[in-house]
Amino acid sequence: MNSALKNKYRKQLLDLESELMELLGLSSEASKAVELDQARMGRVTRGDAMQQQAMISAAHLRDEKRLLAVRRALKRIERDEFGHCSECGEDIKEARLEIAPEIELCLDCQAIFERQQ
Repeated sequence: MNSALKNKYRKQLLDLESELMELLGLSSEASKAVELDQARMGRVTRGDAMQQQAMISAAHLRDEKRLLAVRRALKRIERDEFGHCSECGEDIKEARLEIAPEIELCLDCQAIFERQQ
């Protein structure tokens, strides 16, 4: 992969890292425990609030995992390993990197990984 392309992906990854850090900062406030005061809120409303809290918590975990993947991708750029499958060593197709530059596996290895899960 040429240096111009690596710089393009580095910038995308740095922008994504910044965006995820901002999202994680905002979502931590929303994931605070739901107050269980029956006088303030009815059962349905409390249930809705708890469900919304669970969804926010799941999104928070997803964003944390993606942030870690972005940071690993930035390290792979530094080590000149970016764009190569971490499992088989083959090049990852550019179209795949365009969608998710933090990706570590080629399509074939990703399919194998998902089947094993």
